[in-house]
Amino acid sequence: MATAAASSASEPEAEPKTAPKVGPKAEGDEDELKETRTRRKVLSRAVAAASYKTVGPAWDPQEEGVSESDGDEEYAMASSAESSPGEYEWEYDEEEEKNQLEIERLEEQLSINVYDYNCHVDLIRLLRLEGELTKVRMARQKMSEIFPLTEELWLEWLHDEISMALDGLDREHVYELFEKAVKDYICPNIWLEYGQYSVGGIGQKGGLEKVRSVFERALSSVGLHMTKGLALWEAYREFESAIVEAARPIADFLSPFDREQTFDSQLEKVHSLFRRQLAIPLYDMEATFAEYEEWSEDPIPESVIQNYNKALQQLEKYKPYEEALLQAEAPRLAEYQAYIDFEMKVGDPARIQLIFERALVENCLVPDLWIRYSQYLDRQLKVKDLVLSVHNRAVRNCPWTVALWSRYLLAMERYEVDHQTMSATFEKALNAGFIQATDYVEIWQAYLDYLRRRVDFQQDSSKELEELRSTFTRALDYLKQEVEERFNESGDPSCVIMQNWARIEARLCNNMQKARELWDSIMTKGNAKYANMWLEYYNLERAHGDTQHCRKALHRAVQCTSDYPEHVCEVLLTMERTEGTLEDWDIAVQKTETRLARVNEQRIKAAEKEAALAQQEEEKAEQRKRARAEKKALKKKKKIRGGDKQRADEDDEKEWGDDEEEQPSKRRRVENSVPSADKAQGTGVEAGLAGKRAPVDVGPPSKQKEKAASLKRDMAKVPHDSSKDSITVFVSNLPYSMGEPDVALRPLFETCGEVAEIRPIFSNRGDFRGYCYVEFKDEKSALQALELDRKNVEGRPMFVSPCVDKSKNPDFKVFRYSTALEKHKLFISGLPFSCTKEELEEICKAHGTVKDLRLVTNRAGKPKGLAYVEYENESQASQAVMKMDGMTIKENVIKVAISNPPQRKVPEKPEARKAPGGPMVPRQIYGARGKGRTQLSLLPRALQRPSPAAPQTENGPAPCPAVATSAATEAPKMSNADFAKLLLRK
Repeated sequence: MATAAASSASEPEAEPKTAPKVGPKAEGDEDELKETRTRRKVLSRAVAAASYKTVGPAWDPQEEGVSESDGDEEYAMASSAESSPGEYEWEYDEEEEKNQLEIERLEEQLSINVYDYNCHVDLIRLLRLEGELTKVRMARQKMSEIFPLTEELWLEWLHDEISMALDGLDREHVYELFEKAVKDYICPNIWLEYGQYSVGGIGQKGGLEKVRSVFERALSSVGLHMTKGLALWEAYREFESAIVEAARPIADFLSPFDREQTFDSQLEKVHSLFRRQLAIPLYDMEATFAEYEEWSEDPIPESVIQNYNKALQQLEKYKPYEEALLQAEAPRLAEYQAYIDFEMKVGDPARIQLIFERALVENCLVPDLWIRYSQYLDRQLKVKDLVLSVHNRAVRNCPWTVALWSRYLLAMERYEVDHQTMSATFEKALNAGFIQATDYVEIWQAYLDYLRRRVDFQQDSSKELEELRSTFTRALDYLKQEVEERFNESGDPSCVIMQNWARIEARLCNNMQKARELWDSIMTKGNAKYANMWLEYYNLERAHGDTQHCRKALHRAVQCTSDYPEHVCEVLLTMERTEGTLEDWDIAVQKTETRLARVNEQRIKAAEKEAALAQQEEEKAEQRKRARAEKKALKKKKKIRGGDKQRADEDDEKEWGDDEEEQPSKRRRVENSVPSADKAQGTGVEAGLAGKRAPVDVGPPSKQKEKAASLKRDMAKVPHDSSKDSITVFVSNLPYSMGEPDVALRPLFETCGEVAEIRPIFSNRGDFRGYCYVEFKDEKSALQALELDRKNVEGRPMFVSPCVDKSKNPDFKVFRYSTALEKHKLFISGLPFSCTKEELEEICKAHGTVKDLRLVTNRAGKPKGLAYVEYENESQASQAVMKMDGMTIKENVIKVAISNPPQRKVPEKPEARKAPGGPMVPRQIYGARGKGRTQLSLLPRALQRPSPAAPQTENGPAPCPAVATSAATEAPKMSNADFAKLLLRK
């Protein structure tokens, strides 16, 4: 196979070999095949030209129709053919003017914020469209200095430069671009382009060595790539094979010595490439082995076969992870994390580095991945150039992450980078645009630590010490002016930087006067009320000052501390007990007693004020409660009057039981009201509580229990097997008006997998209760169904959650969204209720790539004026906050902030609740929802008897226990008829 490709150098009419497979199932289409054939033809002809110079005049390239310039010309044609933007002809001048205005707007935007990635991309696209070659080159250069470029951006840039390259100087410029491109990310396609372009310069001085150097570096970088490394191995092997085939016709005319120096040594290079490739686990290894057998004239050595078999075994171990990557969708972070964990266990440094690089190509904006990669390099490989390169790329990809900058500064110090470069890196960090004020404190602290380690404190004064002090001063000014102006806070309320400065002055510089000045400044910034700040100052004076200043500090602490005054007083008395005179002791006792008495008085007043506020709140709550009760009574009275008028037109002799059937209660209880189709028996009583009533159908208690049990047996039950929880989901918040829920929901859930059964829940009257169980055939379908959570069904958000028995897992809760700080997600409030998702997304897209947008609604699907917007990275989110906060949308001023929900309060445990006026009462006696306002006791007060708290009944909440009184006596047993008469007499 290699022979056929190589022979194309001497036989231009021969059909070249097709492109090698990149993946396990790669199939090139006609365009790719044509492109590959063109490149192979260029490769072979260029190699043939080089062979003429290498082998000698015995082989004439002109006889074969090959010239030295063919490689450059045809490669330029191939490159320009695939990358040329085309000729855009504008029909209207207005279109050009519009593009120019947009270019000016983008340039102005970049002058304000040079870290706007999307602005850079749009500017390059428009300049390229307008044909501004000089400007587009400058724009690309500026962007590449700030951000690493993607493979697509680099290939576009390289193809443009290749098409414009005319002489050797231009070729060197393209080489420099290739060198920059391969440093940003691991890109097999760029390495392949680099190798093929270098073949075009093989006729120049040192061209052959240049090609081999590029290919060798490419193999060391991506040769282990299981799916894309094959293309590089084959390209390199085709290059060397082409040289062999070009030299074969003259090999017989050479002396044995010349033959060994030229032909045989070149042949050994191809053998070496085959052997190296077969020792590495790559896809399509079998085809490579078969090609080697066909190409080699000698039998394959046993050692090569053993290495090949070993590589095949390794390939089987890696295949599950590679298959998972092929099946998943980008960015495949979870799959890459699993692959990295596997490689870390194996422990091959080259493969670990490769898998990290592969993961970062698709997850370059994930700071945690960069941190893990740089941490591995810092602790394991410890190669200076590699470590610093990765740290530099990390901060260029995620400039908003302060942890990456801090690690970068530490790595530069660890490898003794010069001070000027360190300072320049720190200045870049300050301009990176951190999201939180505390991030600036952290980066200043990291830089100050570095400067402190440079100082030789054995000398009284030095240039490094003066620089350290001036940097401390600059840090404090920066936090006070720049950071506080942007975030409305300095980010350092405890004055950590100033504390460190004071410790350095006291301990390392023996300058307690400066340390005391710094601590005085710390206390004036609102820290004087904290005991720990005074004790920190006291300890510093204790270690490096004198007793007089210690006593002075503690006296001030006693007067100013408000959080833990007792502790400060105790420290003062302890010091005077061990070191002070009697006079000092008396003064300390007097001051501490006076202070503690004042503190106790203040606490009593605060407690009284709090109690008064609590009482006011209780009175307001009681007033609201009475107002609701009066309103409810008035509504009930109006309803009763309306009912009287309606019943006046009906038959006065109508039976009570039938009336109950016609007007069923809103919530029925099996124990208290049992509907019956039988006619009532007994004496009729027409006078009732609210007008005329039919006689009550009251039978013996035993018959009532029989009817309740019978009704319970007749109720349609929904059986659920708890062993099938893993394949079942619980669906709630469905519309009550939904007819045939199982039929309506089945098509929706069948998109997730085969549905075994849908079990809707109905009330006693047959009304749908708004929830159901959906059982699948397998667990995978059930997990996929959870993605339908919050999907709109008939105007309401449908809730889908795992099927979990809460009696066994009482703490189980389902909430699909994070409740922690998410720096790439925004929380928007104050939105108009009429604002749609599409309208809000259109506004947010102007500030970055929106990955997800969620409007918060209530259970009925109505908007609440809140939204969460997830951006692609933290930088875009921070820009959106600055631009959108305070924006007016439909006459509503919105508020925008980084998503950081407050922690939810832990609800009070049921055991901690007390019954009013009584002992501890479990919450369960009031039912699952507590004691509701509609949960009335239907038992007359004359029949109530004191009893302990009863357990919850089987089908409903137990009634509230009656309060025991001394006057309560046990009433005699009464029949059902007596009970009815007594009830209606009220």
